[in-house]
Amino acid sequence: MNKKLIIGCNKEELVKIRQFTSDILEDHHVPDLQAHKLVLAVDEVCANLIIHANDCNPNSQIEFNIDFKPKQIVFTFRDKGIGFDINEYQSPPMEELVSSRRQGGLGLMLVKRIMDKIEFSTEKNNNICRLIKMYP
Repeated sequence: MNKKLIIGCNKEELVKIRQFTSDILEDHHVPDLQAHKLVLAVDEVCANLIIHANDCNPNSQIEFNIDFKPKQIVFTFRDKGIGFDINEYQSPPMEELVSSRRQGGLGLMLVKRIMDKIEFSTEKNNNICRLIKMYP
């Protein structure tokens, strides 16, 4: 089962992404704690796409899909912004983040911990980011 949502690239659209994701996970009886973690990861990736890849341009769009496959949930983001492969991101050591009181830097680290697999590719001028979570 594949569910799709298309949003413009402005931060106000994050509410729609969170609600859409939460509703679908609830419909599929994903336990609350697991669902909250998945919504957090989806929100973080989408916020980064809106802010960094698309510079909050409301004329740019992100296509978001949730696909329940046997033993996994796949969250797919497709956009035409500046590409960024989350797998190449090396998060700074926690001590450095704390001592420098740096804002940011924790979101992508959380996404990597929550998800079982992250894929990034480009095809036909589209950036595609897939977050995969193994699920019974």
